[in-house]
Parts: sequence; C-alpha cells; structure tokens
Amino acid sequence: MTTVRTAIVIGGGIAGPVTALALRRAGITATVYEAYPATANGIGGTLALAPNGMAALRTVGTHEAVTTIATPIVRSALAVGRRRIDMPTLTGVPPLHVVHRAELYQALHDQAFAEGVPFAYGKRLVDAEQTDDAVIARFEDGTTATADILVGADGIRSTVRGLIDPAAPGPRFTGLLGVEAVARHDVDAEPGTMTFAFGRRGYYLYWPEPGGGTRWGANLPQQRPMSLVEARAVPAEQWLDMLRATYGDDDPGRELVATSNADDLQVVGSLQIMPPVPHWHRGRMVLVGDAAHAPSNSSGQGASLAIESAVQLARCLRDLPDVEAAFAAYVRLRRTRVEKVAARAARINHAKAPGAVARTLMPLLMPLMVRTVLDPEKTVADEQRYVIDWDAPVTAEPALR
Repeated sequence: MTTVRTAIVIGGGIAGPVTALALRRAGITATVYEAYPATANGIGGTLALAPNGMAALRTVGTHEAVTTIATPIVRSALAVGRRRIDMPTLTGVPPLHVVHRAELYQALHDQAFAEGVPFAYGKRLVDAEQTDDAVIARFEDGTTATADILVGADGIRSTVRGLIDPAAPGPRFTGLLGVEAVARHDVDAEPGTMTFAFGRRGYYLYWPEPGGGTRWGANLPQQRPMSLVEARAVPAEQWLDMLRATYGDDDPGRELVATSNADDLQVVGSLQIMPPVPHWHRGRMVLVGDAAHAPSNSSGQGASLAIESAVQLARCLRDLPDVEAAFAAYVRLRRTRVEKVAARAARINHAKAPGAVARTLMPLLMPLMVRTVLDPEKTVADEQRYVIDWDAPVTAEPALR
C-alpha cells in the first residue's frame, strides 16, 4: 500500500488530467498546474487515438466523452497517384478515433474537474525543492505548492525533465512542419476512411469530414524549427502557396489545396520527437507522457502512449509502498514499449520520403507492401491490442543477489 497521498501534476494538456484522474482512483489527491492562463481555446489540429489509448481512457472514465467528440476511422487506404488500394484492418479492436486537440483537452479537463480535481492556471513552474518527505514546486508568479510527489506532464519541452536531469536531451527537429486544413472538395472515399497518399513532391493524408468536405494534413519541408507563434505569424496565403507548389500536381492534392480556405488553415507547428530520455525520475519527481517519450507523429501513438503511461504510473504508486519502488516499476512497465513504438515510427518516416525511382515502382509494389510491411497483424497488433489491467496488482522487481 502506498504512502503517497498528494501529488502536484505539472501540465494541463492530455497526460496531466489523465494522470490526476488515475491518481484519484489510486487514492491519491492530485492538483493540476498549467502554465498557460486557460485550456487550448481552439489552438491545434487533430490527433489520433489508437484503440489502446481509448482503452486506457476507459480506465479513467473519459472514454464516452471522447468518443462523442471524435471521428471514428474504420478503414484505411494507400494511394500513389491514381492508384489506390485498401489496407487490411486489425480485427478484434475498436476503430481509430480522430479528435481535435483542443476539444480533447477540454473533455479531459471537464471530466477531471467534475470528479473534484483542482486546476490552477497561469502557474509556470520554475524550480522544485525536495525534502525527505515532500517536494515543493516554485512558480514564476512567486507562489509555491507542496505535495508528496511531483509529476511532470509538461510536454516535449518539459521543465520537470530538466529538474530531474539537467543533462537530459531535448526534442529533435524532424525537418518538417505540420499543416492541416478542411477542403470543400469531397474525395471519392467512404466515410470513416483515412487515405495515406504519396504525391509527386510530398506525402499527405486525408479523410471525409462528417457533414461534408475533406480534412487533410501535410508535412512541409522546413530548414529550421519555428515556434508556433512564429509559424502563425506567417500569412495563411503564404502557407497555401507552399501547399500548391507541393501538391498542385497530385490527385486529389490539387483539389484539396484549391478548395481549402485560408481561414480554416491550421499550422500545427514544427514536428519534433524526443530521443530516449535516460532518467524518467529522481527522488520524488517523475515524468509522464511527452516529457518522457514523444515518438514521431508517424506512429499514431503519441497521445495514446501518454494516456497509458499516466494510468500505469498511478497503478505503481497505488500498489508499491515507497516512491522509489513505484517509479522503478513504472519505468520497467513503460520504457521498452514506448521505445519500440518510436523505432517503428522512425522506419515509417523513411518510407514517407521515397525517391523518384521508388515513387515510380510504388504502384507496382503496393499489393506486396500491403501483404507484408503494411500488414497490421505484423506491425501494430501488439501496440493496439494492449489493454491495461487496472485491477491487477503491480509488484516490485525482485532484488538482484
């Protein structure tokens, strides 16, 4: 039985509220501290929640609220030029769910708040001090908070990660910037179909929007990383010009760009990934979600892995008697899984940028690819069928003799 009774959770995005909800179910009172003055307020594009992520949300009672605001993706297809082929589906799992990031933040906040989780906004963490039996968080506004543990759910640019290990690596720029829009063009695809398209100059994906139109996303090459503020200072028409130059010769890329309104264009920002983080915890501080592991968006697992880790951290704190044992068990349960997903995503990144010869051959190779490297039973079955058994007790790793 744990001796932990209170927790400070830094970050109010995805991992933060889920961590607080899971900790409450473990008998630990958690307060969420968010640096920004409010939730996302419409900022950000969409993200995918894989079946394993939805299963983890069910554990903390947010599954139904998220399903209500999400678009289920029940099938997928691969397209090169006019050649299109349906991809096999993974049997025995719920569909992928695509959801607006800001709406997901709000849904998780609302559920946590309804269950009694306190939220404090405008609280930017600057430092933390540890004692034998507590951790004291210090915020930019001069206030402090004290609890038994501090959880860093503060994303890819985590302050807590640097407090745990000043030598910890930071995010790495992928050389790409994410852009998303809704086109007034209706693609020739059944509702609930996500198509992964290889154009002449770039990769993009799209799916029919409920109610009409097509939501699509693209990754534009970028020489240097830009902050979200910098990217959004660039006029939307300038981004559209770049999209026309990249996808104007593709089908349906040209129609998607031509019928996308600048007002609906969402610049998601420079895409970054986390290299392996050596130390996920120190003393009474621990990392969860993107602060510890942020695979490429090619994985389709970033948010789902963050949700899983929040739940697993709470299980470990619930069942093990001291903080060090709980954190060690948490890392043991999570590190191998998240690093395996990151490695798979890295392989996909290479496949997204085929050379001229590969693009020429791809239409001929597509049937073979679908049966081999794109077969979900061979690639993502273990990832997506993963379900956390909340009721199963976590045990400490046996000491080495």
